[in-house]
Order: sequence, then structure tokens, then C-alpha cells
Amino acid sequence: MINSSFYRALLVCSLQAGSAFFCATANAQNTSELGIGIGATNYRGEISPEFQLQNSRPAFTAFYRKDVSVPITLRAAVMAGFLRADDGNVNGVNGSVPPLQAYRQANTKGSVAEASGAVEYNFMDYHYRTDKVHFTPYLFAGLAVFYANTTTVSNNNALQSFNRKGSILEISIPAGTGLKYALSEHINLGLEVGVRKTFTDELDHLSDQDPLLVNPNDKDWYYYSGVSLSYTFFKIRCPDLYKKNVKLLK
Repeated sequence: MINSSFYRALLVCSLQAGSAFFCATANAQNTSELGIGIGATNYRGEISPEFQLQNSRPAFTAFYRKDVSVPITLRAAVMAGFLRADDGNVNGVNGSVPPLQAYRQANTKGSVAEASGAVEYNFMDYHYRTDKVHFTPYLFAGLAVFYANTTTVSNNNALQSFNRKGSILEISIPAGTGLKYALSEHINLGLEVGVRKTFTDELDHLSDQDPLLVNPNDKDWYYYSGVSLSYTFFKIRCPDLYKKNVKLLK
């Protein structure tokens, strides 16, 4: 009986604490941001089995944020960038190109465009403007639709079947971390690093090749990392007391 009462009390306290934390209105529910950013996209797949910095290509993003509580922000964004990878950039254990990549001599290049929606979790009250240093780290996760148009070719004449070109429209899961810093009351600087998990092995069009030359069980990934500038819009809401009695405003 004691345990049952204890767990019920703990559940009630947890719900109250969660409600107070996630539903805090203050300034957070009255703010939104519109911003743009530049950065780099990257690809990990058959031709780049690990993240390689030299494969980074320029990218652009635009986004809208809406603060629904102190820790929670909703974000809608579009992103466009380029992709590339080359077997010749893969390093083996001795620093040279591994035998498989040296034989395939394949490379991929193309572009990717994405529309996404995500939830950001802010670790600090970003819109509490009385502190001297105003920033917050955050985590984000969401859902995206992406369109990729890529071309894969091999410089090995015996592997002309590697020469493919095409486009795909698929779903990915964006997730990552970032940092927001207020330069002024309205202007914000952002830094973000994110991955995109896809459910396809067709970014490089190699999923149906000889299993001795490719791994058909490993899905492709792409990344976006960059910096951004955004403008914060503040909305001052009229208290319910004045809404019900307009005469008080006169």
C-alpha cells in the first residue's frame, strides 16, 4: 500500500514538474525566428564508407523557428547543397588506397535538396535577455523529404556497369546538435552539425552491383553543417484581463 501511494505521488509530482517545465510561457511562446545559413553537405555510402572532410561541398539553408515553450522550439527548414565522393580519397591501413577502391576507381557527384521539420530542445532559457552572455546549446531531431540527383562513374573500363545517373525522392531523419548565440536583441548567430539517416542505398546507384564490389546492406547517409544568422520577432500579447475589459486600455 505504501509503495502504491508513493508511486502515485511520484507520478503526480513528475507530471506537475513536466507541465511547469515544458509549458512555461514567459517570453518563449511569444518569439519566432527567420534565418538563413551557409555551410557544407557531405555524403557517406559505398564510395565513402566513413565521413571524409575533403568530400564537403557548399550548401545553403533557410529556416523558420517558433518557440512553443522555454526548452522546446519547432523548426521548418529547406536546404540545398552538393554531394561528391571518390574511391581515391579512401585511406587504407598503410595510408594508400585500399585494394577494393583501387580496383573500382568509382566516384559520385551531384546535388541534394531537402525540406524538413524538426523539434529543438534548448538547454537554457534562450529568451531571458537580462544575462550578459546570452546563448544556449540545443539538440534537434525531425523528419525530412529529400531529392537527390547524382552521377556515379568508374574509371575502370571493366566496370562500365558502375556508370549510373539518376534521381531519387526519399525520406530521411535529421538529427544533431547546435549552439545559438544572441548578438543583439534581434540578431542571432547559430552553429549546427547534423546527420541525415536515409532508408535507401541509392544515393550512389550502386545497391544492385556485384556484392563482392559493394555492400548492399549498408544504407547511405548525408550531412549538413553550417553557420546561420536569424532575426527574432517578439510578439507582446495582451493579457486576458484587458481583452475582457477593453475600457482598461483607455
